Order: sequence, then C-alpha cells, then structure tokens
Amino acid sequence: MSLGQAWSRISRAAFAFAVLAGGAARAAADLPYTNLQELKAKYQDKDSKFATINGLTVHYKDEGKGPAIMMIHGSSSTLHTYDVIADKLKGRYRIIRFDIPPLGLSGPVTDEDVNRVTDTDLPAKLLEQLGVKSTDCVGVSSGGTHCIYLAARYPDLVNHLIISNSPSDPVENARPIQSKGMIESAKETRALNGFRTQKSWDTFFTFFSGEPERITPQIRERYYDFNRRLPDKNIIALASKVANHELALDMFSRVKIPVLLVWGARDPLLTPPSADVLAGYLRNADVSKIMLPDVGHYPPLEIPERYAQIIAAYLEAATPVRPKSPDPKDR
Repeated sequence: MSLGQAWSRISRAAFAFAVLAGGAARAAADLPYTNLQELKAKYQDKDSKFATINGLTVHYKDEGKGPAIMMIHGSSSTLHTYDVIADKLKGRYRIIRFDIPPLGLSGPVTDEDVNRVTDTDLPAKLLEQLGVKSTDCVGVSSGGTHCIYLAARYPDLVNHLIISNSPSDPVENARPIQSKGMIESAKETRALNGFRTQKSWDTFFTFFSGEPERITPQIRERYYDFNRRLPDKNIIALASKVANHELALDMFSRVKIPVLLVWGARDPLLTPPSADVLAGYLRNADVSKIMLPDVGHYPPLEIPERYAQIIAAYLEAATPVRPKSPDPKDR
C-alpha cells in the first residue's frame, strides 16, 4: 500500500465522521435540537450581515480595511473558526468570512439548490457583491479545499493561499485508528439518531487537538449549538470535496500562485505526510510548508494568535503579490 493510499483511507473516515458530526440523521422530538431563529437570537451580532447568493441566504462578516483576506471554515464549523484571527488582523486587513449554507447562521439548502449552485459560487459572488477584485484565501480542513478550488477557477481573483490540514485524496472507506472515547461517542451518536451531545464534542476535540485545553468552553459550546440545528440532509452539499479525484487533481494542477501549508502535526487523521501529498498535487504552485508539532487538526482554533502572526509574516515578508492579468477593457 502506498503512502497516498494509506492516507486516503484515513481521510475518507474523517469525511464520514464529519457527515455524522453534521447531524444528518432524522431529528427526534425528545432531543434538544434548536433552529435557525434561536441560533440567531444567541449568536447574531453587530457585525453580522446577510447576502443573497444564487437564492441562498449567506451569513457573513466583513471587517477591517486594507488588502482583503477571505477565510473559509471546514465542515461542521462556522465563520467563528476565525474570530480571534480576524480580531488580530482587521487593523491592517479586510477580513471576509461566511457560513457555508446550511451551517452557522446561513439559510437552508434544498435539493434544487444543490443542482444549481457550485461550491465556489458562494465566495466568488460574495466577493463580487462586496466589490473585491483581489484577495488572499485562508482555509482549514475542507475550507482549504474550498480556497484551492476558488483559486483554480478564478485565477485573477486570488493572490495567495494559506491552507491547514486539508484533504487531497478520495474519502471513502477509510479505517483510521480511533480512541476508545471516539468509538463510544460514535455509538452514543448512533443511538441518538445522529444527535451530538456536548460530551461527544468534548471527546471530538480531545481526539483532534494537539492540546485539548486550548479549545475553550466557548468554542465547545458553539460547536454543540450550531451542530444541533435541525438536521439538513444537504449539510455538506456546498462544501468543497475531493471525492471526484480526477476533478480534484485538475483543480490542484491549475493553482499557480504561492501556497503556504500550515499543518498541525498532531492531527490523527491528516498526519504530516498528508501535507507532502497535497504539496505534490499542487505541482504548478510555489508551495511552502510550516509544521506545527504541538497542534492538531484545527490550527486556527488551537493557536489563533500564532496563526495570525504566520498569516501576516507570510503575506508581508515571504511572498510578493503577483502581477494581475491586464483587464481587456484597458487594452
């Protein structure tokens, strides 16, 4: 078995677990599910904005001034992934982030929506509505795949990519080694028709974090709350995926801009060799790598202050902004 095949088995299980974590199972009346209205009452704030993109309601935040940076979260997550980082950088950058529907405070996704909206429609058209013609893109987990696809399809829009612990190979039939706590948590979730308890999320972060105590009670509560929103069968329909590997490899090969891989080396699923696999697929990009030996699957959650420093150092000191293609109107 090749290294890529072994990693593929692991990443496929991570994807399957994300589907489960998203609560795609049927809701049960006796479980403490919540709804979008209740979540808005608790989590909507003065910086919350809403856009209509291809008929979908998208919750987003647009903060700060300066060069734009779009930040994209992973499956089962929300734009809150970057709360601390946005606060640290918005004094010199324009930070744009959004909840991928139907996650966070964004609206639902119908089967019709799935057939007419692509994953990169959302960030590209949000940026267009905001008048942004040039951006960097930061993404963790499947959010990193989202950034890569955005850069591949809109080469004149994206200047740099900063990617953390993102998959690159298909995600079916993986058989990772899981902790006893994760096995018991999965049993509990199945018994509850897909509902994830707060204890289950605590177990999740113990398994996926380099140092679990970094995941604050506030972060844990948010994951519990947002993932007990009434289940939606299209929970990951608009996330960027690598299941179609022919498409994924094509997307990876199209990226021709500087890419920084910031990798949590204690990730039990996307282990350090997986960063090398992804770097190899980005064969036409200028790829740099930073390994974080004390961090797990979610660097932006575990070490947001360090992560903000890495972003700024990379964008300001390590790589120049590449020249843009001339606008045909100016010729």
